[in-house]
Amino acid sequence: MKKNKNLKVAIVMGSQSDFKTMKLSANILKKMGVRFETKIISAHRTPKRMYEFAESASRNNIGVIIAGAGGSAHLPGMISAITSIPVLGVPVESKKLKGLDSLLSIAQMPKGIPVGTLAIGEDGAINAALLATAIIANSNPTVKKKLNNWRSSQTRSVKKNPK
Repeated sequence: MKKNKNLKVAIVMGSQSDFKTMKLSANILKKMGVRFETKIISAHRTPKRMYEFAESASRNNIGVIIAGAGGSAHLPGMISAITSIPVLGVPVESKKLKGLDSLLSIAQMPKGIPVGTLAIGEDGAINAALLATAIIANSNPTVKKKLNNWRSSQTRSVKKNPK
């Protein structure tokens, strides 16, 4: 991968209510020193906005897209159908089916349209940011160092013996 310290992550979500979950991705990216932007883009209510975002993402120096959506959760897959940039899908927990509907929608993509699917809800949002950080770290030595330090810190935080 070409060295490019200017690549950023886009965090997109289907609605304002998804931000409660997706802000956890933003928090991790801030800690890792990864540049990012956030946007509300609905696959169903703002399809033109979604298309224009996905079509121009590469030109806008986006290296990874984290797409959070609940319910039918078509946003990650539709974006992946338009761009070759890696898309990480975060199933947002829904009221009716607790996010299982979102998980299945994001995970069951047809061959040729990949979406990296994370866990439902908060854990998925955090892990999506860590995975996006790892992808960006391939071309950004500064981010790679921060990620390695973070992982070492996690390792050190685990006690050897229970008290």
